[in-house]
Amino acid sequence: MPDSVWVVLCVVVGVAGYVLGRRVRGRGDDGTAAAHATLHVAAMAAPYLRAGLTRESARRAVRHLRALAATSALAVTSTDQLLAWDGPWETLSEEQVRDLLGHVSGVLAGGRPYLVAGDDLFCEADDCAVRSAVVVPLTAGGRVIGALAAFHPQVGATLVRAATELGRWVSGQLELAELDATRRRALAAETRALRAQISPHFVCNSLATIASFTRTEPARARELLLDFAEFARHALRRAGDFTTLSDELTCVDRYLLLERARFGSKLRYVVDVVREVLPVPVPFLCLQPLVENAITHGIRRGGGSGEVSVVVRDAGDEVHITVEDDGAGMDPARVRDLLDGEPPIGDSGIGLANVDVRLRQIYGQDYGLAIDTAPGEGTTVRMRLPKRHPRP
Repeated sequence: MPDSVWVVLCVVVGVAGYVLGRRVRGRGDDGTAAAHATLHVAAMAAPYLRAGLTRESARRAVRHLRALAATSALAVTSTDQLLAWDGPWETLSEEQVRDLLGHVSGVLAGGRPYLVAGDDLFCEADDCAVRSAVVVPLTAGGRVIGALAAFHPQVGATLVRAATELGRWVSGQLELAELDATRRRALAAETRALRAQISPHFVCNSLATIASFTRTEPARARELLLDFAEFARHALRRAGDFTTLSDELTCVDRYLLLERARFGSKLRYVVDVVREVLPVPVPFLCLQPLVENAITHGIRRGGGSGEVSVVVRDAGDEVHITVEDDGAGMDPARVRDLLDGEPPIGDSGIGLANVDVRLRQIYGQDYGLAIDTAPGEGTTVRMRLPKRHPRP
């Protein structure tokens, strides 16, 4: 389990402990029931915070955060705006918002909890529900990005500790949101890199092959041009990180047709797929690079009879895919280096490394490529894909 997740879990337990202590001392409730209730409220707030610190996420989470802190009112701010308020008034006046942001500025500057009481707050009456407050920083990526202000008639040491732990828990959720965003950006960059790789490898050769048929076999040239357009539509479209296995196989089919037109009888291939797995969601462009690698090592570099096979099988909760060629093969040590992050030599292995990285980022370290190869003995690439769509 990643360290960041352990931190979040520890902070949740800390928040539960502080709030539980207040509730048990105040009402004598059963400790286990109170702990479960506290963790349930935290679970209600977490999905909104995992979207990052925005006005919408703060608005949806603030009621749950106020329940966790057990305070009269609670506010969530960015560095310069009030994002959400939950308290005795439906909204705050412009003057109250300015006062609140003025107190937040001290937290932003120092990065530490800040206590406010008496005349510095919204009202001075002894029975005012928001007569004092503790303001704590919210951080992500090593910087303060906002603040959480917990209001109460009188701030004591217990509330300070509870608000501080709550601020740490919220910061943990925001940190995870930032990591999620970084992961999505990395996956998008990997996909863009793979699209860029397609162009020098394939486009010019395919168009040259199509051009060679325009005079001798115009009907075939037209069919190949349509195949090329279909391939480009899939491979170069602006889409999400996922497609269906059916669409991915259609892309592979068009790719193989174009390569067959180029290599003729030197390329023989078979695609064996069970229909049940066609709707399964799969990472975009996860299969075509494996087939491209098989053709590169099976034909372009010689050493084999040009046979390539793609086999897709239903394996319960997973789909198992095997791409095999009988070509030149590769040095196993070089394959290990490539999958461990060593830069490829020329264009060899770019697609394999790209797919391996994306699978591990999406599904976890157990789902990288498995490659069996040796010089002169061909290459077999195996890929396992869970049928479930991973969380974004």
